[in-house]
Amino acid sequence: MKHITLACLVLITVLSCKNDTTKQEITEPKKQTIMEPTNKEKAIALLVSLETGDQTPVAYINPTNYVQHNLGVADGLEGFGAVLQNAPEGGFKANVVRAYEDGNYVFSHTIYDFFGPKIGFDIFRFEEGKIVEHWDNLIDIKAANPSGHTQTDGPTQATDLDKTATNKELVSDFVNTILVKGEMDKIGNYFTGDTYTQHNPDIADGLSGLGQALEGMAKQGITMVYTKTHKVLGEGNFVLTVSEGTFADAPTSFYDLFRVEDGKIVEHWDVMETIAPEATHQNNNGKFNF
Repeated sequence: MKHITLACLVLITVLSCKNDTTKQEITEPKKQTIMEPTNKEKAIALLVSLETGDQTPVAYINPTNYVQHNLGVADGLEGFGAVLQNAPEGGFKANVVRAYEDGNYVFSHTIYDFFGPKIGFDIFRFEEGKIVEHWDNLIDIKAANPSGHTQTDGPTQATDLDKTATNKELVSDFVNTILVKGEMDKIGNYFTGDTYTQHNPDIADGLSGLGQALEGMAKQGITMVYTKTHKVLGEGNFVLTVSEGTFADAPTSFYDLFRVEDGKIVEHWDVMETIAPEATHQNNNGKFNF
């Protein structure tokens, strides 16, 4: 009987320990690991916060080292705060249509209501997970172009991620050869026939649409001149170029987004912004200076 009793006590003790472990597991759930947002997610959150008023994404900006290249906004975090404080009645609107990441850079394409309906490209540079620099180009929203395309519709998902470098090289060569140097006899090297989707609000699809637009501008004495490409960024089949030049003799910043397919350019979005006179600049960082 003593052996039986001892065995029972051991069994009761073991069961009791199991029950205690079970209770502990129930009452003390495992801690979940919180994933740090990607740089792309941080940039999107900051843009969306212009509309929502969420203060959390402001923490993604480096508080002591934030270089602003929007010439109408003061430098540093204080300049960003001043924009928020001066929001018009009803606030801002920001719908990020596409966003891509290239190394320490994130670039996005956004529909804004920012002191009026606008389309914008934004570029953010990150260091150690914080935004330390920002560039942008803005233009008023216009009606659909002669081919029925808006300034932002079309594909958004990046593909062919393994071809990023090759696609950047193709687009960079196109901008420098055709737009900067004007070697129009080589334009066929970058397109397949006349199949080219255009989102510029004033130009129809295809190389024929581009030719007609350039001819029409020439008749009005309007010239579009690219003098220098400052930056080329890409993710997969989407490549953004930032260039400097003139449009109708006014200093202009050109942001051109291209979609590449099978080694050819198949789609194009752009924002051309006249560079404001130096006397109106709110910072001394320049429109480019990458």
